Amino acid sequence: MKNNNKFKLDIWGIITLTILGLYILFLVLPLGTVLYQAVINKETGAVTLDYFAKFFGKKYYSDTLINSFNVSFWTTLLAVGIGTPLAYFFTMFKIKGKKFLQILIILASMSAPFIGAYSWILLLGRNGVITNFFKGIGIAIPNIYGFVGILLVLVCQLFPLIFLYIQGALKNIDNSLIEASQNMGCGGIKLFFRVIIPLVMPTMLAGGLLVFMRALSDFGTPMLIGEGFRTFPVLIFNEFMSEVSGDDGFASAIAIVSIIVTAIIFLVQKYASNHFSFTMNAMHTIEEKPLTGMKNFLVHLYTYLVIGVAILPQCYVIYTSFKNTKGLLFTEGHSLMSYKSAFDRMGNTIINTFKIPGIALVIIVFLAVLIAYLVVRRRNKVTNTVDVMSMIPYIIPGSVVGIAFGITFRNKFFSIGGLALMVIALVIRRLPYTIRSSVAILQQIPMSIEEASISLGASKLKTFFKITMPMMASGIISGAILSWVTLISELSTAIILYTTKTKTLTIAIYTEVLRGNYGIAAALSTILTIATVISLLIFMKISKGKDIAL
Repeated sequence: MKNNNKFKLDIWGIITLTILGLYILFLVLPLGTVLYQAVINKETGAVTLDYFAKFFGKKYYSDTLINSFNVSFWTTLLAVGIGTPLAYFFTMFKIKGKKFLQILIILASMSAPFIGAYSWILLLGRNGVITNFFKGIGIAIPNIYGFVGILLVLVCQLFPLIFLYIQGALKNIDNSLIEASQNMGCGGIKLFFRVIIPLVMPTMLAGGLLVFMRALSDFGTPMLIGEGFRTFPVLIFNEFMSEVSGDDGFASAIAIVSIIVTAIIFLVQKYASNHFSFTMNAMHTIEEKPLTGMKNFLVHLYTYLVIGVAILPQCYVIYTSFKNTKGLLFTEGHSLMSYKSAFDRMGNTIINTFKIPGIALVIIVFLAVLIAYLVVRRRNKVTNTVDVMSMIPYIIPGSVVGIAFGITFRNKFFSIGGLALMVIALVIRRLPYTIRSSVAILQQIPMSIEEASISLGASKLKTFFKITMPMMASGIISGAILSWVTLISELSTAIILYTTKTKTLTIAIYTEVLRGNYGIAAALSTILTIATVISLLIFMKISKGKDIAL
């Protein structure tokens, strides 16, 4: 089975064209519709740039883009500044309770950002626990709402991504480099900045891009605690929701601006990453060293403090879920009242949280494995096109995907039902991540094994399902579990496309927080956290200690 660059209309050729057709229907068509709406005057049918002129001509709109850049820039800078030293400490030194702390870091990274926003409102809001404590001793603390609050929430939720990326890169550094540097008098802080940072720079840029993109496209956090500080995703959501019953051209124009901005950022990062990239292969990995004295105290203080602050919101939400409530207020005593109310009122919502992402996950895994095989084993111009198209959703904010699907598939010409629309949108949105993990595992499987199967008379499809897929199983399952965690915490796309019959936990938590039903919101958040923890434990069991790849 030789790998050539010519397209053949065999069974894999038919699969390639089918997948290409699905991408045209569910990616190219929605994005094309958004572009059409953005440049066509609905009344005259003429080409126009009025919607873009409206956006850039009014400070009220254009400032949201500047605000989002400010939030994303400072979030990325602080996340890198916090996560990189933490990864360095975890790799270089023996930290007490390291395995448990790593689980907490991963849990913090996998939670939905808006849950962190809601948690910090309970802690540092106008009537928050910490706020009232300091108020009682005559100290006024800064307001959680606005730019500072958004930054706090996003940094706590996103620095673990930098930690995971950098920790993985540090494991590829040969210990002899560290020893050689130390023998030449380069140790401590000097070693960190002159040796470690240059070696992990490509990984840092990749992680920084992910943090920047997530911060730029986050909708829930600024919506909950932004108040007067308006960001780009919130503007997109508000304009689309207000334009649904009328002219949606302006919402489409904002979506196009968003796509262009994220695409430019992605290309700049790719250029910078390629410029700094090089290959490392550790013959001897870095050995953990015990610490003593003040250095030991400071490293442990930094580690425990950072992780403690990151996980504090989730711990407090779990605690408040057991507090008694009266109306919209928490009262003295503890019970399961909030859980009872949650299950009584949100039973279908909880079922939807597992049903809709579950269906999406099955489709994602199936398509990801097929696309990975086409990209690695059947490389040609058509499969390259599929590969490129599969990565487009990676750079598109979730709210834009929601708008594109809403405009395209909710009309008299092309109508798709609520559940089907949610499932398809989630598949398109989360498919790139699973494709990358499937490609990585397939590249490690020798092609000679498949060639031997075919030479013994097995068909290409039988070889794929009986030989290749079982060998990919551990990687597929691990990737599927991580995709599952992101699916059950999805908000930005789902908030635009959901109906009363397709409401999920993330949407329910968001709406209950807006209504002030903090008890029910806390109970639902705890259920979502438990589902995330169970998923991560299953991942660790299956992957046998393998690091999470994001």
